Formats: sequence, C-alpha cells, structure tokens
Amino acid sequence: MSMSTVEPGTRLADRFRLEDRVHESAGATLWKALDEILARPVAVHTFAPDFPRVTEVVTAARVASRLTDPRLTQVFDAADEDGTAYVVSEWVSGESLLDLLESGPVDIARGAALVAEAAEALAHAHAAGLTHLHLTPGRLVWTSGGTVKLLGLAVDAAILDLHSEDPAREDAEGLGRLLYAALTGHWPGESDCGLPPAPLDDGRVCTPRQVTAGVPGYLDAITCRALLQEPRRGQPPLTTPAEVAEALAEVPRPTPVPVNTAPPALNLRAEAPDGMGMGMGVTTMPPQRPHPHPQPPRPQGGAASRILLTVIVLLVMAAVGVGAWTVGKNLGNTPRVTQPDVADSPSPTAKPVAVKPVSATGFDPLGDGSEKPEIAGLAVDGKPSTEWHTDSYLGADLGGLKDGVGLILDMGKPVPIADVVVSLGDSAGATVQLKVGDAADLGSLRTVAEARGASGTVTLTPSRATTGQYVLIWFTRLPPYLGKYRGTIYEVTVHSPGSP
Repeated sequence: MSMSTVEPGTRLADRFRLEDRVHESAGATLWKALDEILARPVAVHTFAPDFPRVTEVVTAARVASRLTDPRLTQVFDAADEDGTAYVVSEWVSGESLLDLLESGPVDIARGAALVAEAAEALAHAHAAGLTHLHLTPGRLVWTSGGTVKLLGLAVDAAILDLHSEDPAREDAEGLGRLLYAALTGHWPGESDCGLPPAPLDDGRVCTPRQVTAGVPGYLDAITCRALLQEPRRGQPPLTTPAEVAEALAEVPRPTPVPVNTAPPALNLRAEAPDGMGMGMGVTTMPPQRPHPHPQPPRPQGGAASRILLTVIVLLVMAAVGVGAWTVGKNLGNTPRVTQPDVADSPSPTAKPVAVKPVSATGFDPLGDGSEKPEIAGLAVDGKPSTEWHTDSYLGADLGGLKDGVGLILDMGKPVPIADVVVSLGDSAGATVQLKVGDAADLGSLRTVAEARGASGTVTLTPSRATTGQYVLIWFTRLPPYLGKYRGTIYEVTVHSPGSP
C-alpha cells in the first residue's frame, strides 16, 4: 500500500484503523486511530512517499519504545515495510501546558511541578541515550487521569530534523523555557509556540520575578540557571536534565486528592512563603473570629486563703516524709531488683515504623502470572507522583476474567504488620484487600483487611496481630478509568509496630 492512499478508515498492521487526521506538517501526518484488538485509542504518525527521514523516525521510535518511565509517551509499534511507514504510540488525553496557559495564569506550584516531572522523565531518557530537542508547552500534558506526560521523545527531533552538538545542554535550556512559561505565561524561545514572547530588558530576557509577582526566589534562580545558563544564588548553571531535575526535586508534586468530608480547617495561612512549602491547588480561608465566652470570676485572695494554703503544703510535706521513711525501711529488708517489673510500670505507646520492601511486582496468579511488572517499583519509590497500575478491563469485576489482581511486596523476611497505607487513584469504586503470608502464592496469603468503594489514601489495618514476608494489595473490583476499569497505586507504605 502506498502512503499516498492513506485516508480515514485505512488499517495498518491489520489492527490500527485510522479515524481522525489531527495534524499534518512537512510530510508527516498525525492521526487518532483505534487499536481494534485492544479496543483503545492510539496515536499514529504516517509519512508521505517523499518524506526523507523515514528510517531515522522509525529507528528513534523503536529505541524510545524501550523506555518504561510512565511520564514518557509509550511507543507501541514502528514499521517501514512494503512502502508503508508508521509509528504507533499512546494516545494521551488531557490539557497541555499551552492549553492551561491559554486559559489563564497557572498556579505557580502546579506549573513548577509539571516541569519537575518532565525533568525527571527526561533525565531517565538521557541516561538511556535519548534526547528530545523540541520541548514546547504543547508537548507537556497534564492528563485526564491526573498524571504528567511528556510527548515526542526522540521522534519529534527525527521528524523535524533537529540536531545539537550538546543535546544535554539543549534539553536543559528547553526545560528552563518550559519553567519560564509555566511561571510567567510568556515564551522565551525564538520559535512561535502560541504564547506571547518574553519581555526584554536591555536586550535580555526579563527574569520570571520581573514579569510575574509572587514567583519564589528559588524558582526564579533555577529558571535562570537552566534557561540563561547563568550562575544564581551562588549555584552554577544547570547544563543537563538530571541537574534540572535535582534542582526541582523538592517541588511538591501533584497527587490524587482523596475525598474529604471533614469541615475545612480554620486559621490557615493566607499566603505561601517564598520557599518549598507551597501546596498544590490549596485554597486557604481567612482566620475566623472566635466567639466571645464569658470569663469565670477570679478567686478573691486574702490572708485567710494564704494561711490555709500554707497548712495544706505542710501536711503534704509531712505525708511525703513519712512515706519516704517507710519505703526506705522496707527496701532495707528486701533483695535489690536489678530491672524494673514490667507489669508495674506501663510502657509508652509504640509508634509504628515504616519498613521498606525488598522488591515489588505486579501479581496476576489467575491470569498470565504478572501484571505490569515493569512499573511495579514506581509504587514503592517514595514519589507519590509515579504509579503502578493494572491493565484496563471492560468491567469493574475485571471483565469477569478472574477474581482479582494486585501488587505484591517482598519484605525480605517475615515482619509484623501494623498497617499498610495505600495511595489509590481519585476515582471511587475500588475494592482492595490486604493479604499477608510467607510465600508468594495466593493460597498461602491470608486476607487480613479490606476496603470497599475506596479512593485516595486508604489505611488497611489487620484486625489482629499479623506477620509475613509477602504483602499483597489485591484488587477484587476496579474503579472506572477512561471508559474502562483500572486499578492504580501511587504509593504503598508498610508499617511495623515500633519499639517503645
């Protein structure tokens, strides 16, 4: 089939049906298509017969497909056979940074968090030898599922024939441009990306704090260190995505927001300080004026009360002295005890401590054995912005294919379990069980806690003392996700009873 015959309804690889032409430029066309086997939307690039860089694009896509960072667009297929060249990748639904900025100013903390996620993802790509070279606000997306996606890794550069003698520095500057745009709504680059250009001062780009009031000093400095490649606040320029990611490491990240039925707290701060303590989308309330309460009458002092107080103090001192003499006499006739009697002195309440698992993996013993094992570690990496998730199913009951699927943690040795805190997605409807045992076998794992209709952060607490080497978070019902059903775990923390 010649690429000149590509039109809506064309099927590629006997499974990808082209539906809507999204964009066309320089011989490359982006389509929204349907994967007829998995019944899911996908993005497909096709190319005109005279497109000169088909080999480079297909090669870049195949290399990019090996990356598993969920913040990077996943490539599903790439081929150049029988006169037909195409690249099939994940279809991402959501709002790009450009969309958000066109609707109005973006919350500073949220914008910084988007770029921080992109920097970490791009640092992983550079470690694997891949670059982007085309970082624009339209390529950074806040998805409808509440996650961050960076589009076009390696493929954009191949399509547009972009090159750089120092790609690490070029992508670091690109991240600086994205951060500048997120903080100011202006674009400091030469190309037209849909935003107004950054204002200049004596021919130099104004800093974010010069453009937008309220930009924290540390974010202003990071932007200049990356975008302008200048030292700021005694810190050197940021010349690689990894350095940008490290500089933004403490920026609060977007997390699923659990449903909160409690009344709003009073006396919250009216504004965030110029530092790292800025929350994501937190609405503060003005301090509430307390209702006046009548004050109790003050006791009247006098000579009589002072005399009475003196008598009481003397009586107490006498009683203490007699008691001490009696105890001393008894101790002289009693053998010395070297350790206190535990039964006679109450121990302080033990505070649970977090126990880090040795490993995590997707657990599907009733299916093909594993479920998304390549991203399982993201649920225990200490970063609430990353996630592990199940496959998508046609029904909340896993499409009737099996009774459950989950994420299993190997603690390395049997440990007592006080509770397990699980951060789920924000769509309600999940039924989650906590199973514990000494073997990674469904029959050996005992259900010790359950949450129904769950979403947000859930604490699963065993009803009695429980010990085991393996901890399983087991979905028996899934919440809705993009027209299907999928379980998501952003973070799992296992607590053991602490020592008093």
